[in-house]
Order: sequence, then C-alpha cells, then structure tokens
Amino acid sequence: MSEAMLSKVRKLLAQAEDPACTPAEAATFMAKATELIARYGVDRALLAARDPTVDPVGDRTVEVVAPYARDKAGLLAAVAEPLRCRCVRRRHGNGFAMHLFGFASDLERVELLFTSLLVQAAHGLAGAAVPVGEHPAAFRRTWLAGFAQVVAERLRATEAGAAAEAEAGVPSVALVLADRSDRVQRRLAETYPRLRTAPRRRLAGGGFGSGAAAGRRADLGDTGLTGSGASRGIAG
Repeated sequence: MSEAMLSKVRKLLAQAEDPACTPAEAATFMAKATELIARYGVDRALLAARDPTVDPVGDRTVEVVAPYARDKAGLLAAVAEPLRCRCVRRRHGNGFAMHLFGFASDLERVELLFTSLLVQAAHGLAGAAVPVGEHPAAFRRTWLAGFAQVVAERLRATEAGAAAEAEAGVPSVALVLADRSDRVQRRLAETYPRLRTAPRRRLAGGGFGSGAAAGRRADLGDTGLTGSGASRGIAG
C-alpha cells in the first residue's frame, strides 16, 4: 500500500479515535477509511489480472494468544473472509496459529485491519460494564462475538460497494474477484487436503448486543502496527 494512502487512512483513524469526536463524525471517518482500503483491494486485483507477478497468491501465519485466543481468532477470520482470504486455525501453545491464505495485497489488508480492530476491541471491552451476576469471561466472549459479526457484515458491504463502483468502468471486475477467491481456495486445499470444519461454538453470556454496537462504531482503518503486535490487545 502506498505511503500516500497509508497516510490518509492513519489520519482518518486518528480523527475517529479523538475523544472529542462525536459518534456521527467517527462514523464518517470510518466509512472513508474503509472505502480507501476496499478500493485498494480492487485496484490491486485488476492490476494483477494484467500482470500476475505484482500480486501473487501466498500465505502467512498470525499467532493469537491468551486470554480469549479463540475469540481473537474468530475476529481474524471475520476480517479475512470478506477480504477474499481464508484461514486455518491450528492449536499453538496457549493460543492459536492462524494460517492465512490469500493474495499479497489482501493479506496485507487483513493484518492491518485486524491489528487495528484488536486495539479497538480492547478499548471497547474496557468500557463495557459487566452486568451484575454475570460471569465476566462469558460476557466478554459474547461481546467479542457480536463485535466480530458486525465487523464482518460491514466489511462485506464495503467490499461489494467498491467492486460495484469499479464494475461501471471495468465489466470484468466480478470475474476477476471470483477467480482470485477460487485460486486462494485451491491453494488452501493443496496445503490442507483433509481439512475439517470446527463444530459450531455455543456461548453463554449477555454481551453480544453491546459488542455488536461497538462493532458498528469501530473504525476499519489502519493503526500502522504490523507483525507480532497482532496477537496482543485484549487483557483478561
């Protein structure tokens, strides 16, 4: 991602996180940051369709650690899927190693967004009051589930909007993006030919609604943090 675009997204995120910023203003800054990242994804896809060497299919591993490692892994999956990446969860120590598959530009977008959202989730959880009589861990797990679900819905809508906008000038956009998704899936299947789907998780707690509301407010931009920092951000 170019320095000019990163600078714009960082500025938008900083404005959205300003305590003096109203919810409406924060939502406006968030929407613009998300649009920039989505447009970047489409632009890179169209460029790679002409020259595959500029954006190859690849993979990388992101470690997520306790506490709430499984919930952080769920947030990463919620970010990866709308951005046309796939992930495999593997047990690693007291957490998980998330094996991500995708095109280089999409993997970059996933890591940037995931790191930012971990920080925002940590802030949101710190300010969320656990109802009297409810177990704190159960509340926080459902809070994170609500947060992740809404973030995924918002990302899918933004990605679809960017593709539709590009489709007006390049009718082959949908085919290009579908082909990219197919190629990523084939790469995953080659690496994990006997992959199994994990059973559906059942959570007991009353934090889903509060977490979903925080997900609607979350800024889907870039903090500028990358690498191992992605596994941190939520304390017990």
